[in-house]
Amino acid sequence: MLTGYTLPRTPKGTSSLTPPPPWYYAGICLAVEYEADSQAVASLLPPGLEFESGRCAVYFVEWQFSSEHDTEYLDPVRSQYKETLFLISARYDGAPCAFCPFIWVDQDVALMRGLVQGWPKQIGSTWVTRAFGLPSKASPDVGPGGRFGGTLAARDHRLAEAVVTLREESAQLPTPNFARAMLTRHFPELTAGKHDTPAVYELVQLKSRDVHIGQIWKGEAELTVFDHPYLELPLLRPLNVIAGYRFSCAMTVDDLIPLCDLRQPK
Repeated sequence: MLTGYTLPRTPKGTSSLTPPPPWYYAGICLAVEYEADSQAVASLLPPGLEFESGRCAVYFVEWQFSSEHDTEYLDPVRSQYKETLFLISARYDGAPCAFCPFIWVDQDVALMRGLVQGWPKQIGSTWVTRAFGLPSKASPDVGPGGRFGGTLAARDHRLAEAVVTLREESAQLPTPNFARAMLTRHFPELTAGKHDTPAVYELVQLKSRDVHIGQIWKGEAELTVFDHPYLELPLLRPLNVIAGYRFSCAMTVDDLIPLCDLRQPK
């Protein structure tokens, strides 16, 4: 009997690219809150979501992961990864929410977990300034005046870069954020005559539990989104940068809320 949560399925099931949920995450986020062109933001929304505003946020994140029956963090190459994601503002059933049109990650295991949830993950390279809590010019302070950078590249192209200068503690996360985030699960059909009809195309809402947010620092920020020969990320080029943030977070994921089948008329 073959077992496993994802392919490849094998007799023991330990060869699956992704273990079954629950999935446990802890990470440090460097985020920039900004405004982009309203028409460009609206053009990236899937059916089922309505335009809210041009408010966007980009997150450069270093994650560490563990599954229920393993301690992947003791083998860091299995558990650590970095990613960059863009969230845009939207509305669902009249209430504000977030939607992710772009995300890049540097590990195939994290990419597969994301595709299962509906994150549109691609392979890319993210780097974020680290703090070591020691007096050194090589380690910024996590406090007033501390400066942190984040960069994103994919397929030999620099896609985005940011610098955040911390000024004060904040009680609020950037907007939009992961709370009430909407995604589209999409899996295409290869059978001849069905290429335009995906096997799976549905709008879903993220559902996390045991969410913890650490100390939130806020300050001013700089953000650049670079031109690209075919990726449409420049649609989200900043018109006005609002603020930068740095914070840690942890959560558990083992559920998802299906909202509607986008293959059927609503």
